[in-house]
Amino acid sequence: MKNFHKILLLALLAFGFSSCQDFLDNTPKGVLSEGQVNTIDNIDGLVIAAYSWLGNDHYTAPNYLWPTGNLRAGDAHKGGNGAGDIFNYHALSVYAPLIADMTTFPPDLIDLNNKKWERQFTGISRCNAALAVLSKVSTDEYPLKEVRQAELRFLRGHFYFDLKIHYKRIPYIDETIQVEDILKVSNVDLTDQELWTKIADEFRFGVANLPETQNEVGRANKYTAMAYLAKTLLFQAYEQNDQNAVSNIDNSKLEEVVSLVTQIENSGKYALQSDFAENFLYEFENGTESVFAIQRSINDGSPDGRGTWASALNYPQSAEFGCCGFHVPTQNFVNSFKTGADGLPLLDTYNDAIYDAAVDAVDPRLDHTVVQQGKPFKYDPSYIAQGDAWARDPATYGNYASMKELEHPDCPCRAANGPFTITSKNDVLIRYADVLLWKAEALIELGRQNDALPLINAVRSRAANSTGRLSNASIYNVQLYSSFPSQDYARQALRFERRLELGLEGHRFFDLIRWGIAKQWIDGYLSVEKTRRSYLNDALFTASKNEYMPIPQTQINLSAGLYQQNPGY
Repeated sequence: MKNFHKILLLALLAFGFSSCQDFLDNTPKGVLSEGQVNTIDNIDGLVIAAYSWLGNDHYTAPNYLWPTGNLRAGDAHKGGNGAGDIFNYHALSVYAPLIADMTTFPPDLIDLNNKKWERQFTGISRCNAALAVLSKVSTDEYPLKEVRQAELRFLRGHFYFDLKIHYKRIPYIDETIQVEDILKVSNVDLTDQELWTKIADEFRFGVANLPETQNEVGRANKYTAMAYLAKTLLFQAYEQNDQNAVSNIDNSKLEEVVSLVTQIENSGKYALQSDFAENFLYEFENGTESVFAIQRSINDGSPDGRGTWASALNYPQSAEFGCCGFHVPTQNFVNSFKTGADGLPLLDTYNDAIYDAAVDAVDPRLDHTVVQQGKPFKYDPSYIAQGDAWARDPATYGNYASMKELEHPDCPCRAANGPFTITSKNDVLIRYADVLLWKAEALIELGRQNDALPLINAVRSRAANSTGRLSNASIYNVQLYSSFPSQDYARQALRFERRLELGLEGHRFFDLIRWGIAKQWIDGYLSVEKTRRSYLNDALFTASKNEYMPIPQTQINLSAGLYQQNPGY
């Protein structure tokens, strides 16, 4: 999709107020009215504008979900220069201060919660504007009508899915709702399950109407829609009550997840990269494992490009990078990569002692995922991580760094914007390993753990074979599971495997909520991590509340009180 990022985005501007002065009744020069923009001639531009919104994100409201997916899950500390450096993200890490009106948090005075809400609904608005135009033309006038409708509904489904996992109850607005009726739509008009079904329907339309292959890289195809549908149904299968607890698991939806992923497998369109590293190097982007990705770009004709602003804070604090030392892996997360003499994870004892590279065997995915003192950075043996010297506040957060989203300072994909490092490396939202593990999860919950075994082992086998770019600074030992003696054991192995395989990619917290184990797991994490990082002493995860973000108070005010706040806020 990088080729059509070069097209300048269309601005949808509404301008309307009355005045007795004649010049105010004239259309300003250089401004396009909604009627001028929303025409058949501009359909392609409107679709591109909807795609482009994925890459127009920022670290204050990223589509790469490191703040909400990793900081709340016990996989990463906020990092940066202490609690006051983007205090909103400190609040995520310790749960208790989360409030509906987050502008009251000094020194930020920016409501990042409301910013997230606004950005995703802006994406939905772009989709709706384009769909409204498409609804007025025939396939004779525009032969790609159904394909473009499917792409837009796919994108709208993505934005709604993101809002759903963050806020649970949200207003559902499509292109058929008149502008004057939007403020009549409440965030509780649909039940939790009805809203999931609405989102699933977006992807079902994509499965039915998208081609198997698109000519332009980055556009959604039949199988990307199929993957999103499988993911949506997997989340929907774990039915929640009003207290956010899992009250039932819908086996029929799990069966459909298995069927959908099997079709994706049989398509031959995707495969695991031969080396785990290749998922996180710009020269391999849009490879066989990338099911859907944000197509990042720099030097694309726009003022700042659509580079990796979502992770611009996450580079080490050093002369080579600039700043800012955010997204620091926790000790608990690092410890989870340790393996026993049998080459399997230490499912119950991994956190009993701090990982020691000199004596502890580990899964090699650790060295692909975490920057560690004395080890090569991004596979360059001449470029060794400097520990505390690269950390912004090591006394508070330690000196690890998250590496998957980072690139080598000599990468041609890199661009510096002031002190910030951004790159044109894509952010992969769904990769094939994730898809395989969805199927494994569904099979295990259906009592078919023996069928899940080869899927988990395929992911582990790739990990074991992904040492070619790594140094011998670590002791690697990864073996396959010979069997799953029980459903409970298989479930534990699957959940652990997702943490190792997808670590720091923004999925973990939402996994914990889906499984209904967030309170149990986070309490256990905090009981030990507080002894290592004192800033967590005030951290407290409250069940029936902290599973979801508060509905932004600004949005409740704008709805004149129609929107209902989430429980506990």
